[in-house]
Amino acid sequence: MSYVKLWIHAVWTTKYKKPLLNREIRNDVFRHIKNEAYKKGIHVDFINGHVDHVHCLISLNANQCVADVLEQIKGESSHWVNKMEFIKEKVGWQKKYYAASISRSHVERVRDYIRNQEAHHTRQSLEDEIDELFPGAPSPQP
Repeated sequence: MSYVKLWIHAVWTTKYKKPLLNREIRNDVFRHIKNEAYKKGIHVDFINGHVDHVHCLISLNANQCVADVLEQIKGESSHWVNKMEFIKEKVGWQKKYYAASISRSHVERVRDYIRNQEAHHTRQSLEDEIDELFPGAPSPQP
């Protein structure tokens, strides 16, 4: 049997980067994403974000690829948020995302970074954050 454990730091935004993930719904959305991912055999180690984006630390196994995992997470979660009618506006994710592999030795540092999103975004914009985390990456389109 093969043993594979790949750590991925993924970031995706709301459609048009609209600030729809207010404090009242954010934790419910993130908890739901983690629980539903678990049911699908996806290990979401840590999740958090801000009003217009999500950070997710995911551990992939030998049978998973980034594109499939993120498609499952994003599709199911936007459907659920809209079904729950947390807010009047329809919630959707942009099609594209950012993802980078993480060394096992950096997992705790990435968890801390994801954990502190609220404070982090008092000092830095999403655009600057993306430039710092994913140098050279284009801005995602809706």
